[in-house]
Amino acid sequence: MSPVLDTAFIPPRDREEVVRNAVWKSMVAVDIDHRPAAEDIRVRIGLGTMGPIRICSAWATAVTLRRTERLARVDEEPAVTLGVQMTGSSVVVQNGRECLLRPGEFAVYESIAPYTHLFDREVDYRFIRFPRAALALPDRLLRDLTAVPLGSDNPVARLAFTYFSQLAVSDALHQGVHADAVVEPSIELLRAVLTSQHGNSSLARAPLEATLSLRITQYLRKHLADPDLSAARIAAAHDISVRHLYAVLSRSGISLGDWIRTHRLAACRRELAGPNGRLRTIAAIGRRWGFVDATHFSKIFKQAYGISPRAWRDENHPRSSA
Repeated sequence: MSPVLDTAFIPPRDREEVVRNAVWKSMVAVDIDHRPAAEDIRVRIGLGTMGPIRICSAWATAVTLRRTERLARVDEEPAVTLGVQMTGSSVVVQNGRECLLRPGEFAVYESIAPYTHLFDREVDYRFIRFPRAALALPDRLLRDLTAVPLGSDNPVARLAFTYFSQLAVSDALHQGVHADAVVEPSIELLRAVLTSQHGNSSLARAPLEATLSLRITQYLRKHLADPDLSAARIAAAHDISVRHLYAVLSRSGISLGDWIRTHRLAACRRELAGPNGRLRTIAAIGRRWGFVDATHFSKIFKQAYGISPRAWRDENHPRSSA
């Protein structure tokens, strides 16, 4: 994979910010603590995508990555990152566990819980990010296997290390029909590693029901702006009854109407504050996210955020006084 970011061509004063922006936009929001002084920071990053899978191949000087409690609550698609250790060593900490990764090993960690990843010297590493819902694995299995070294003691993991380390740097596999062809095998191989490592075949046999709530919320995020998003439509998309839908969401502490309203408001808030926030009327932005009545939209926006949509937009896009 050809580097798309190389700090050798970036002024020292800008390196930390450029690296942070690249990681946040391409992979996941983390605090990044570079050990060396700014002029000694050296990072080369190559990026790729295969359908819903994101890839980052990185060589870097010593650095610590922290997914804090605050960042773990960021409104984004829950993900599982597979970290593949090529050279050097690193320490991964999540869910009360700490593991040391050596070359030839890898570990997984979740975006929905805080974690720390420590690289105390120069390192060559691969990050492969999977949508959590795509893995269709129970919450308990993933929690049990985060920050666990996977490698020489598991023959499936040994096979997977070779596969994923090559997948991350093969430009030919990140394009067109080749990318489409390897998405499902990649997901299934990681599933095989995790279920074999866990040693509980019953968890592997019933993944769809175990992850139904997660898949429903993924569907909601994807169709959030659809005006006809309804309980009946959501239930039909998952081959369940509306009653079962509400029961599944209730077990996860989710009220369907509140969830949709909250996330639609958050989308409106982002759009109003974004670079194109003045290109559309406030009412049009509200309608785009399912709020047909402009007066009602303004009212519930202010209830949620303590400021009207207009004032929020003006605060982020002040008009010229000229």
